[in-house]
Amino acid sequence: MENALLERIYRDPVHNIIRVRGDEPDGRLIIRLIDTPEFQRLRRVRQLGLAHFAYQGAEHSRFTHSLGAYHLASRIIWRLGEKYPIEPADRTAVLAATLLHDVGHGAFSHVIESILGFHHEDFTVECVLSSDTEVGHVLREADPELPGRVAAIIQGTFRPMALAQLVSSQLDVDRMDYLLRDSLMTGVKYGVYDLEWIVKSLEINAGEDQLYVSAPGIYAVEDYLQARYYMFRQVYFHRTLRAAEMILKSLLRRALKVFAEGGDIWFASGTPFEKILAGKKLSLQEHLAIDDSDFIFHVKQWQRSADTVLADLAFRFLNRRLFKALDLDMPEAERIEFVERSREAIAAAGLDPEYYLLEDTGGDIEHNFYTADSSRPKNLIYVEDGYARPQIREISEVSSAVRGLQQGYRIHRLCFPDELRREIADLYHRR
Repeated sequence: MENALLERIYRDPVHNIIRVRGDEPDGRLIIRLIDTPEFQRLRRVRQLGLAHFAYQGAEHSRFTHSLGAYHLASRIIWRLGEKYPIEPADRTAVLAATLLHDVGHGAFSHVIESILGFHHEDFTVECVLSSDTEVGHVLREADPELPGRVAAIIQGTFRPMALAQLVSSQLDVDRMDYLLRDSLMTGVKYGVYDLEWIVKSLEINAGEDQLYVSAPGIYAVEDYLQARYYMFRQVYFHRTLRAAEMILKSLLRRALKVFAEGGDIWFASGTPFEKILAGKKLSLQEHLAIDDSDFIFHVKQWQRSADTVLADLAFRFLNRRLFKALDLDMPEAERIEFVERSREAIAAAGLDPEYYLLEDTGGDIEHNFYTADSSRPKNLIYVEDGYARPQIREISEVSSAVRGLQQGYRIHRLCFPDELRREIADLYHRR
């Protein structure tokens, strides 16, 4: 066992070599956390949910991303520690929080959270603080105060705030890793930015307790924010990906309804999935017992349901018979009338509009794009402006490129079965 803890080497497609040293206390802790069942579960949760419907290479997991985020945090905090005083306990908490920040994610990452009514960060905090998880046990054994520190970082209440910003902010290692990783695995180039220059440029403003980027790094941060903007526009909001999410949401809503009405729906009795169908809140242990494979297994059984809507939606999802997505780029009055007429066309075709006609508005826009919201100081990006007499300023005050990105990007689409494309298109052109 001791030899196994000397060193771990992970070959990573983004960072090449991720090395965890077992001859150091922090390294030993990280190795033990990686080996917990709660963290190993992340191998069975896709990082990009249903993106593989649009990008066949996007099969990477939350496990690989979490390791990558930890790797970046260890590099940055080591570099900052050469210039700024960092308490060993704070460093340990940051490294552990970075590794564990996604441990509470549900199946297909973000897709089903709104349907089942939970937020993954709540489960992450509960997992860290719990005395019934191996993660909680390992943290508590290292330091009884460590679970509370890790939870505070994830919740955004940890001080010093500058260190917590490495884990959760608008310029954190989570985003730094997933942009490069998702770009690589989807095969697009939109998420590529100058990571090394950002790592080199990060500094701590001790007086204000915040991270900032030194003057030479401002263009790298502009590049990073533009990469994030275009990844959302071109990948995360891709119409095929979003259409796949819409059909899964429709499928799960139908499953809940069929179960509630005592209809024909298969489920593994006595398992957490039965509680999901019953609309009951899962305990932490039940939530952590479910991953992507559980959902896929149940959906496969639902293809044989006597409920024709459930069976049809399950078949469409499993066999990539996805809905068509149409942008509703029209005035609101026209949009309302067009949606209503589309609803009538869906019904006339013998389909239930509640499940076969869905509007997609893109989710949490504020989280997706950078905004200079002074009420959320940890989410502001500060940069050093000038060389002769430098000042630390919020980046949109300095960068016209970032000000342009703050206009954001919104989607509003109508999703419907592809076989009704012609009928809906005719309505669109006649509006």
